[in-house]
Amino acid sequence: MRKYLITLIPVLMLSLQPDSRSTSAPVPSVTAKAPAADDLKPTMTQERVEQVVTQLLTRHHYRKVRLSDSLSAVVWDNYLKEMDASKVYLLASDIAAFDKYKFQIDDALVNGDLTAAFDMFNVFRKRLAERSDFVKQTLSKPFNFSADESYNTDREKAAWPKNLEEQNELWRKMLKNQALELKLTGKADTAVASLMSTRYKSLERRQGRIKSEDVFQMYMNAFGEALDPHTNYFAPRTADLFNQEMSQSLEGIGALLQEDGEYTKISDLVPGGPAFRSKQFTKGDRIIGVAQGDNGPMVSIVGFQVDDAVKLIKGPKGTVVRLQVRPATALAADVPKEIRIVREKIKLEEQRAHKEVIDITEDGRNYKLGVVTVPLFYRDFDAARRRESEVASTTTDVKRLIDSLKLQKVDGVVLDLRGNGGGSLLEAINLTGLFIQKGPVVQVRDSGGDTEVMADNDPSVTYDGPLAILVDRFSASASEIFAAAIQDYKRGLIVGGQTFGKGTVQQLIDLNNMLPKEQDKVGQVKMTVQKFYRINGSSTQHKGVTPDISFPSRFSAEEYGESAQASALPWDQIASTRFDATSFINDKLTTRLREKYEQRLKTDVDLKREAQAVVDFKKAKENTTVSLQESKRKKEKDDADKKVAALDKSGALDSETPETPATAKAKKKKDTYLIEAGRILSDMIALQGKVKTAMNSNN
Repeated sequence: MRKYLITLIPVLMLSLQPDSRSTSAPVPSVTAKAPAADDLKPTMTQERVEQVVTQLLTRHHYRKVRLSDSLSAVVWDNYLKEMDASKVYLLASDIAAFDKYKFQIDDALVNGDLTAAFDMFNVFRKRLAERSDFVKQTLSKPFNFSADESYNTDREKAAWPKNLEEQNELWRKMLKNQALELKLTGKADTAVASLMSTRYKSLERRQGRIKSEDVFQMYMNAFGEALDPHTNYFAPRTADLFNQEMSQSLEGIGALLQEDGEYTKISDLVPGGPAFRSKQFTKGDRIIGVAQGDNGPMVSIVGFQVDDAVKLIKGPKGTVVRLQVRPATALAADVPKEIRIVREKIKLEEQRAHKEVIDITEDGRNYKLGVVTVPLFYRDFDAARRRESEVASTTTDVKRLIDSLKLQKVDGVVLDLRGNGGGSLLEAINLTGLFIQKGPVVQVRDSGGDTEVMADNDPSVTYDGPLAILVDRFSASASEIFAAAIQDYKRGLIVGGQTFGKGTVQQLIDLNNMLPKEQDKVGQVKMTVQKFYRINGSSTQHKGVTPDISFPSRFSAEEYGESAQASALPWDQIASTRFDATSFINDKLTTRLREKYEQRLKTDVDLKREAQAVVDFKKAKENTTVSLQESKRKKEKDDADKKVAALDKSGALDSETPETPATAKAKKKKDTYLIEAGRILSDMIALQGKVKTAMNSNN
């Protein structure tokens, strides 16, 4: 059996011949404006890399794409978003001037022409300098927080500023909003002015360090992301960081970071790390400021590249770093929160599966249930290659835990995969084998259409009792493969939220091996080459796994997960492979369990309040306009804090409640959704017991 690592990417060695299109007469470059003396310019090496990357992606990417005017327009639009996602730097007149490149990028990619990329960026660079001057002038005078005016924080669908006057007014309100956020955290006016000034001076210095390789990386990523969200070009400096593995370079807090426009976003939390254990972070949170120690000044990292952010966040074990964070679930009027973290080494034991026993009382009967939490799918491949007798892995740990729970005579088992972002595919297959006799687990299809069926061939079964799998929007990759197999075999009930929908495999190509004669290092490409399919033929890509019973969730498919990405590969279906489903779960049982859950949803205080809280949250999130009047904004904040306090009093706060300073204090240890998963499993045990009793009486 071949080993696939969903999160650790094997290197692909490819030999490329020149593209047939590049042997024809070269397409003339678009006439560009006369360059300024300080304009950034491409190197000859970058022009050659552009051609090689173009050949790679058009020939070997899973999505068989042809260069065309329509693709050119997507790359053009992506590049604008890479530069100015909030539409606050460039003017409408700049966009109109860039329009000449919109349908010529496809030809430029083939011919190693970077005129469009650098022409557009140099205009953007000029606008950056202009905004720096405006910021200095604006911050030299105090803001009037008594004026009744507002600001729309959502710039995604906004138009580009028509002229300088409109842009200045937009920036005045934007700066005022940022200052008011700081003021509402209790900072004095002088401190606010100082922090704002420091923030933008830091940003100005950062912008002044932008090099041609940064521009080239941005442009090539605009191309890669036109094919799918997981296809990227890494400039040499970024490639070095990637190869060090971000989880190791950020050993101090245990978080994986990525650039999201001008923000630094948490893409994952390393189980066992300080950030994970603090329970104050969520995937998708944006880190906007970093401070050293308990008294160091907060340095804004808005506009930083991720490697610059890493340099500030990482540090020696035992030292303190304070992070200013805008949560993924924050509403427009919410102020950023500050989180104090003590840098530590990641505790490996907290990355591993662990268990607990919970007691559930349902319909007057007590149930003892085992809960096995699986933070990720891990396997020590080095130990396996050395043929060591004991290899640390998810499967061996879960088997040991379940054997222990059987000795404790639990009535059923809940496997908690919430937040599990994946890991080793081999472990997803082996873990499935603990609950089925043997058979196929997943299908893997390559870009040529060839499909490999990967199976569990061990007929032994570790656990054949009542089983529920708890998932959420951040259960991804290997988690989805495991949950899908359990669902297809009808071996257990899937409960919780729709999963992430990451059903693709990437490979890493070292371009230095393809351009060995280049004196400069040339970076790497990460490219999507395969897709996963369930044994029933349905792809896990885009849709993920739909639970048999769904819980209310603040994390919508429109904002979180694979389906939130415009270029995500689509869901599709191939032929089902042959497999023998069990009789543990059937439609009649699932319908009855769903009815009992929906009845609790109407009557149970915790579930009822949580469902309403989700409705209220989604409604509040639609309002992206905030008041810039201090008294109004303070009232909005106080009202939100009171609502949190009321939820705490009722016991309705749970693991999905947005983290704010108020909720951090208010949250209780009670896990509403785990308890509900236990109730559903208890109902299943009772109903299956009744069925068995009826069958025995008939016999």
